Amino acid sequence: MANGAVRLDLDGKPIKPLTICMIGAGGFIGSHLCEKLLTETPHKVLALDVYNDKIKHLLEPDTSEWAERIQFHRINIKHDSRLEGLVKMADLTINLAAICTPADYNTRPLDTIYSNFIDALPVVKYCSENNKRLIHFSTCEVYGKTIGSFLPKDHPLRQDPDFYVLKEDTSPCIFGSIEKQRWSYACAKQLIERLVYAEGAENGLEFTIVRPFNWIGPRMDFIPGIDGPSEGVPRVLACFSNNLLRREPLKLVDGGESQRTFIYIKDAIEAVLLMIENPERANGRIFNVGNPNNEVTVRQLAEMMTKVYSKVSGETAIESPTIDVSSKEFYGEGYDDSDKRIPDMTIINRQLGWNPKTSLWDLLESTLTYQHRTYAEAVKKATSKPVAS
Repeated sequence: MANGAVRLDLDGKPIKPLTICMIGAGGFIGSHLCEKLLTETPHKVLALDVYNDKIKHLLEPDTSEWAERIQFHRINIKHDSRLEGLVKMADLTINLAAICTPADYNTRPLDTIYSNFIDALPVVKYCSENNKRLIHFSTCEVYGKTIGSFLPKDHPLRQDPDFYVLKEDTSPCIFGSIEKQRWSYACAKQLIERLVYAEGAENGLEFTIVRPFNWIGPRMDFIPGIDGPSEGVPRVLACFSNNLLRREPLKLVDGGESQRTFIYIKDAIEAVLLMIENPERANGRIFNVGNPNNEVTVRQLAEMMTKVYSKVSGETAIESPTIDVSSKEFYGEGYDDSDKRIPDMTIINRQLGWNPKTSLWDLLESTLTYQHRTYAEAVKKATSKPVAS
């Protein structure tokens, strides 16, 4: 792509090739963003992470035509003196590093707070001190609970979008009590957002904050016991995929009543590329990136995934496809949840002209086809019991 025609930004200006320092490049989002940057743009990537399994295919020196444009640096940003030098070498830093698995918020609240706040501080500081642009990945969790969730169950205002649609510039951030440690993540993420915003206001840091609303697709999380710890609990999509692959019932926490919106990773990455290449429209902004059209309860998601998996695997669903579990049983003491997460899309649409395209059925089909192709055999091997001789 490096020698293609001149690419223009949304205002018709030529896009200059950038060097991008991407922290957390080896994760789910990072791997898709690296692919997009290497295949469709002339930009260079300094890819920082502890692991590189998800981007191995981009790092093969003989096979890739972009070997010159990606460098992998095995770094844990907690304690590595090379970090500032890499930020200085780049035009833009993108920070994706985080502990972002709800099962960890209760059981590892200290790690969660340190990883999402303390470990992110030097990144913000180095960008600010060296006049480098920062795209910081936050989370839709910073909104916490909706205003509507505090109204009585049958109150008509619960149906009023003003009481549940989440807006970057006006919605409050409402968390549970301190003993509900599930909010350790959201609180750490909110505080780092406030710090980034303050660096912009006081020291002129050029920043963009991204609030993802359940981005899903291939390479998300891990399948316990296959490419992740067997006792690990990934996020809902990988949890349900794991159950489907193992032909186990899908566990619905507290009846699966929470409502969520899901967006296909490839749609979301389009939005991030627009932020990267249109700094004048993205600087100083916070953007929701989600798909309000793909709203379901977790129970509906389980039913849909069961149908889609039957279609892609050719296997009939098990007799009782779901089972109810309490949040205490599933996540441990101190769990709490937000009722609904529907992003308002006004700001991103106005600034970047972006809208998501992929329906929930299509993105589940694409993701579960990948999960089946990647993991089905390994799961069969892992679960087949040795026959006594």
